[in-house]
Amino acid sequence: MTDHPPEPFRIKTIERIHRISREARAQALERTHYNLFGLKMAEVYIDLLTDSGTGAMSDQQWGDMLRGDETYAGARSFDRLQQAFADIFGFRYLIPTHQGRAAENILCALLVKPDSVIPSNAHFDTTQANILARGGRPHDLGIPEANEPAADHPFKGNIDIGRLEALIDEVGAERIPFGMMTITNNAAGGQPVSLENLKLASQVYRRHRIPFIIDACRHAENAYFIQQREVGQAGRSVLEIARETFSLADGVTMSGKKDGLANIGGFLGFHDPDLYERAAGELVLREGFLTYGGMSGRAMEALATGLYEALDEKYLAYRTGQTRYLGERIAALGVPIIQPVGGHAVYIDAGAMLPHIPAEAFPGQSLSLALYLEAGIRGIELGSVAFAYEDPQSGELHRPRLELVRLAIPRRTYTQSHMDVIVDAFERILTQRDMLPGYRILEAPRLLRHFLAKFEPIV
Repeated sequence: MTDHPPEPFRIKTIERIHRISREARAQALERTHYNLFGLKMAEVYIDLLTDSGTGAMSDQQWGDMLRGDETYAGARSFDRLQQAFADIFGFRYLIPTHQGRAAENILCALLVKPDSVIPSNAHFDTTQANILARGGRPHDLGIPEANEPAADHPFKGNIDIGRLEALIDEVGAERIPFGMMTITNNAAGGQPVSLENLKLASQVYRRHRIPFIIDACRHAENAYFIQQREVGQAGRSVLEIARETFSLADGVTMSGKKDGLANIGGFLGFHDPDLYERAAGELVLREGFLTYGGMSGRAMEALATGLYEALDEKYLAYRTGQTRYLGERIAALGVPIIQPVGGHAVYIDAGAMLPHIPAEAFPGQSLSLALYLEAGIRGIELGSVAFAYEDPQSGELHRPRLELVRLAIPRRTYTQSHMDVIVDAFERILTQRDMLPGYRILEAPRLLRHFLAKFEPIV
């Protein structure tokens, strides 16, 4: 039996939760047209929809929020955030935003043109959508092991360097305004990227004079996995590894709602002064002034503290250990998951678990709805609902290789008992999986359709 790691904290404030009846949950699904994003929090018992902004902040963060300077221009809270940003990430220029997708929006507004090609190990949903919204073409270039859920590879989040080189040769560097790496690789099971792979990708991008941008949402977890798994890195601190990681890049986007341990906030960072000036214009137009962007002074204080707390190695050992506990206990039941377990979430291979439901009937949506109906637990489909898209030039439909359900664990929020409730729910679902229906989409927007789509079961 996998051991649950002891929490390196004690609980100081609680929020009451309760579980509504199965009949009420069924009514809630009908009301929301079978879209879990439409549920009210009072209808959810354990919320694993996302780990973005849903974690618990520390007493230090709450205390620092009292120092929040809400000055419109020149707030000292921005200075504190900028100091933390420079210390950890090392970039010269900081563009504060309200969250990660706003940073992606500014980056894409500046650099993506129709027919641009943007390579990555794997673009997550908002990154993909921001590229597509401007006529660009996102290319996911993960290693082959990323498409083999049972494969035991320590860095399944890596980019395939050979495929990256081939793409650049095929389309030409002039069509690639920047290349990306997402750490950890959220679309591929929350899997880490090795420092060696980051170095190789950096070398390729710099040889072709292509700016290299890191999506740093879960960079602390990624650095911890490097320390734990990569040869030659065991004697280094997570902070040292993080600093070297960002020294390889030309820019960074980040949602502070993940490894910033904050409820809101994000940023964009550069070395290039010309790009900063252009980004500053977009920021003022769309988010706010240079010294707050889309954040309050209180939010900047919480984020500045959270960026350091996320690098605490005792916290990271607990964080990744809790996720591993849930994943290994579910796998022991016979539920197919992406192995090895990643840092922030357990990813279930819904396509393998529900082979009677084809990709076009969305097995991930079916499984996530069954989990809510069974136990009031909300996860999220990360398969053809979330990631399928039409190529802006050819109209060809691109589907992801795997049909997944993600159980994202909020930071410092749930206990071992909650994890055990989730395991028990899957044990019951396994007995009825052959009866779960597929679903069809009734209506949905073109981009980010999983947020607003309406579904109905196929009977």
